Amino acid sequence: MSIRKRFKSDDTELDTGPLNDILFILMFFFLIISTMANPNVIRVSNPRASSESKAKQSVIVSINKEKELFVGQEKIIFDSLEPVLRSRLPVGDSLIKPAVVINADSLVSWGDIVKIMEVAKKLGATTSASVKN
Repeated sequence: MSIRKRFKSDDTELDTGPLNDILFILMFFFLIISTMANPNVIRVSNPRASSESKAKQSVIVSINKEKELFVGQEKIIFDSLEPVLRSRLPVGDSLIKPAVVINADSLVSWGDIVKIMEVAKKLGATTSASVKN
């Protein structure tokens, strides 16, 4: 009499579905905990700048569609732009270049904006322009 096994299997497999679930939960847990952890555990004293350091100063020049020129809130004519900018821009510190910000209406020609930029460059300032409707 021969007794045969009905389920003869040489390949035994382990079900890894629950293991994947546990690993996903652990990964999610550590991800949440790592974002909530305080990264400033080690206290380091950083050097501070002295209060005498100068910030970059900027002068705002605006020109509207009627070609009226304003430096800050003061209305000026174009011929007096250079002396007014010279009095407003800081002098003496070669490390910090002053800036002239040009706000122009969209109806102003680019030639007028370029003229303002040329005056600012002549005085040693950097320029940036924004055109608004």
